[in-house]
Amino acid sequence: MASGKEIRNKIKSVESTRKITKAMEMVAASKMRKAQDRMRAARPYGEKIRRVAGNLSHALTDYSHPFLVTREQVKSVGLITVTSDKGLCGGLNTNVLRLALSRMKEWDAEGKKLQVTAIGNRGFSFMMRAGANIVSHVVAMGDTPHLEKLIGPTKVQLDAYIKGEIDVLYIAYTRFINTMKQEPVIEQLLPLSGELVGSSSRNSWDYLYEPDAKLVIDDLLVRYVEASLYQAVAENMASEQSARMVAMKAASDNAKDVIGELKLVYNKARQASITKELSEIVSGAAAV
Repeated sequence: MASGKEIRNKIKSVESTRKITKAMEMVAASKMRKAQDRMRAARPYGEKIRRVAGNLSHALTDYSHPFLVTREQVKSVGLITVTSDKGLCGGLNTNVLRLALSRMKEWDAEGKKLQVTAIGNRGFSFMMRAGANIVSHVVAMGDTPHLEKLIGPTKVQLDAYIKGEIDVLYIAYTRFINTMKQEPVIEQLLPLSGELVGSSSRNSWDYLYEPDAKLVIDDLLVRYVEASLYQAVAENMASEQSARMVAMKAASDNAKDVIGELKLVYNKARQASITKELSEIVSGAAAV
């Protein structure tokens, strides 16, 4: 059995760790509320522009934007992975990267080429270790998503799609369900079709464009990509803070249990030591 001093040192160490995890839990809870408010505020705009863009894919117009054209044969794939910069958030990054890796293996088995854009340090490090073809990345985004930081790396994939270097573009991120549940998903970003956003092709959409169709459609589809990307990052950040708060709460609770067990062991060791001393005193008195 460990000595009383060793057990006291362990108790102090676990108590110090518990203070840290408790503080991180409170910080994550504060950031979580802000991230959730930001994510919920962006949802209506993102959903609306996706539906309008989806309806546009069925619109009757002579101009066809490359983002709306479905390639007959998919030979190469683009993938945008959205992860956090920091860890200590449970299985958040592991789950979405495991899903992405599974799809990457499927594409590789089908003979499709892949190029990756990594948003977040965890995803970037993982793709580096996996040997993926990383064409762009962004890290150190902070606690608030900034569209100007995301557009540059994503434009590499958009330009590749327009040039025909990739035939389809996916985005992998963690969708926020509630504080206790976050869901990793992979969604098709390009080419955009009405079926992706629940728009029926049976409806014939006809719009009047001012000043002309090309200018309006080009600008609208750029806004669609920007809104989808921002929404994915906002969802991932809300999921990150929720997962971190839950993970730190579990760590604090586990530390409390460990402290209780160590105190019980310490009391048993202390009582055994006292009993031994009393036995030695009694034995000495009897010998005299």
